Amino acid sequence: MSAKRPLALVLGCAGPRLLPEEKAFFRDADPFGFILFRRNVETPEQVRALVADLRDSVGRDAPVLIDQEGGRVARLRPPHWPELPAAARIGALGDDAPHAAWLHGRLLAAMLSDLGIDVDCAPVADVPVPGAHDVIGDRAFAGDPARVALLAAAQAEGLLDGGVLPVVKHIPGHGRAFADSHLELPVVTTPLAELDAWDFAPFKALAGLPLAMVAHVVYTAIDPDRPASVSPQVIGQIVRDAIGFDGLLFSDDLSMQALSGSVGDRTAAVLAAGCDIALHCNGKMDEMRDAVARAAPLTQLAGERWERAQAQRRPVPPAAEAAGLRAALADLLAGRMA
Repeated sequence: MSAKRPLALVLGCAGPRLLPEEKAFFRDADPFGFILFRRNVETPEQVRALVADLRDSVGRDAPVLIDQEGGRVARLRPPHWPELPAAARIGALGDDAPHAAWLHGRLLAAMLSDLGIDVDCAPVADVPVPGAHDVIGDRAFAGDPARVALLAAAQAEGLLDGGVLPVVKHIPGHGRAFADSHLELPVVTTPLAELDAWDFAPFKALAGLPLAMVAHVVYTAIDPDRPASVSPQVIGQIVRDAIGFDGLLFSDDLSMQALSGSVGDRTAAVLAAGCDIALHCNGKMDEMRDAVARAAPLTQLAGERWERAQAQRRPVPPAAEAAGLRAALADLLAGRMA
């Protein structure tokens, strides 16, 4: 990390090409990194150019994130990119599931590294419960904490083996939410002992991963007034202490309706609560200006966490390996021996 620390923000842009106004804004604001969505992708050549332009705007090799889980959460889609299954499809493969999860992560990494994208917002380590909102649903590997932990770890290892850093989400657990945090604030009233034994368990097993994203969910047993992303109690007592995660912590998207107040207020709140990085995804310039006005530079501790994450980065393997891996995953999904 250079002596001048970037702002503790990850930002999006409006479309598939970086506008002159955006380039100047990013140059002056110097956010930590960037995130891409469907509105930003057209073809592989276009995405590579956009990624390069984003990094050029801040004059350094800034991280570029994307949500590419497979299934319904996939920003890169056919015809230019292969379709990969949702996590639940992997989880249903019985004894073959761990290898399939590794293959899944490795193929996700191959897709992203080809474009210069170096951080994937996966794996999902949430454990759904019966009756919960489908916002997680088939994005989860299974309904059992131990199996979720096993398969999320395998997928994360596949991403790392492919040269891409994984972001485990949504710590300390979104699977019990009965509302979609994109639209409203979920409130979980489950006792702490049950949360600890069930919801937090996969995240404890994955605490050594370098990056995580915290949920916009209220856990009344810990902080009845604030969602986890803006709660010093949840982040300090649960994420950092009980779960033991000491990696770089991102907020979930600041533009989600689970949070209240202006985008600037939300930015200040997640950083004050203990998130290392505030994540703002929609690329709307007025909101980004508000976020930048209330953000702070990356802390020294956050910089050290990012350096540790970088140290876990592995070389990108040859692109030609992907075809064989894709065939092996297809065999497992079809019930054939790989």
